[in-house]
Amino acid sequence: MRRPGRRASPARVRAPRAGWQGRVPRVRRRGGRSRATSVGAARVACDDRPKRRRQDPRRPRLRGRSSEHAVSCATAASVLEALDRDRYDVVPVGIAKDGHWVLAADDPEPLRLAPGHSPEVDGAAASVIVPTSATDRTLVVHEAGQPPRTLGEVDVVFPLLHGPFGEDGTIQGLLDLADVRYVGSGVTASAVMMDKAMMKTVLAAAGLPIGPYVVITDREWRRDPAAAMEAVGALSFPVFVKPARAGSSMGISKVASMDGLEAAVEAAREHDPKVVVEQGIAGREIECGVLEGHGTDAPRTSELGECVVVQNHEFYDFEAKYLAADDVRLEAPADVPTLVAERIRSMAATAFEAAGCEGLARVDFFLTDGGDVLVNEVNTMPGFTPSSMYPRMWAATGVTYPQLIDELVALALERRTGLR
Repeated sequence: MRRPGRRASPARVRAPRAGWQGRVPRVRRRGGRSRATSVGAARVACDDRPKRRRQDPRRPRLRGRSSEHAVSCATAASVLEALDRDRYDVVPVGIAKDGHWVLAADDPEPLRLAPGHSPEVDGAAASVIVPTSATDRTLVVHEAGQPPRTLGEVDVVFPLLHGPFGEDGTIQGLLDLADVRYVGSGVTASAVMMDKAMMKTVLAAAGLPIGPYVVITDREWRRDPAAAMEAVGALSFPVFVKPARAGSSMGISKVASMDGLEAAVEAAREHDPKVVVEQGIAGREIECGVLEGHGTDAPRTSELGECVVVQNHEFYDFEAKYLAADDVRLEAPADVPTLVAERIRSMAATAFEAAGCEGLARVDFFLTDGGDVLVNEVNTMPGFTPSSMYPRMWAATGVTYPQLIDELVALALERRTGLR
């Protein structure tokens, strides 16, 4: 497969990795070109021709049991549409809401997220059996009334999954067991960065500044809710109550006083029994994209972006992110002083490496009114539609959406399997 040329970014630091909801099948070269398959919620495989051309395995993964199923579908739709079919053979594999892995249709339209339409993977489609052995990476399809057929071996998986049971190291562990390369971070980085409490511990240990917070575990809440809320009282209000292991602003509440705290914790616990309560930070929300470097090169950082909620929302919630484009302004590049921007990029690269990320990540910051920079979180599988902030920041840096996809696949193919 032809590797996209490297592009300089405003700053370079050391390399972490990233992931995407889906997978990429292996690359086959034909007349100097490579072809890849893209899959949804399961592994990527080659097409069902007797002997396939070698391909870059890649496939968009559609969300399964996660509360972010629809967001995963939207990401998969965007990647399916952007994949260069002269370069890749795409095999979309989806994970239905019941956890069933299926051969998805290679059509992005039903997967788009829009007001009044929440897409989901068709669980009635043909079943896909995923490889679980390091010696056999073949995908097998079972259709009712038909004998099993093979789709070919998996070269690369593009796990386009947001949220638990996909972005949190679970799928990554399965792929590692099968000795399959994939886009994005490995088990440890994916799991730790998905857990906001663990993530903050790692970032603080790396010397990165973070805001005040309190963790409420399931045991603490069930044993003594009053004591848990008393601990939160040490923070200054307003606070943000969040599920520890959820994304896309699912289950998040802004709470102005102790009066609304209990209800907010219960709302967050509907998504995750572990809850993180963060002290509100007055300032701007700034983001930075990170791409792993090739070989021993340092990670690359993008132009900065800023999320500005202009109306109808107290914060950047799910509706503002995905359904109410007119209520939010995404600015890339962000209007940030040069020295501050350089500091943010350096901190983004440090966070990427401290977490052990691979491929890609988006690092979110607060730029306070007093000029301080705090790390908010690291997202190993950021939103990946063309209108999402991560691709937009790279577009502002000079990397187009298709080029970004090609680069992530190339990075995954370079990576060795097993411990690294």
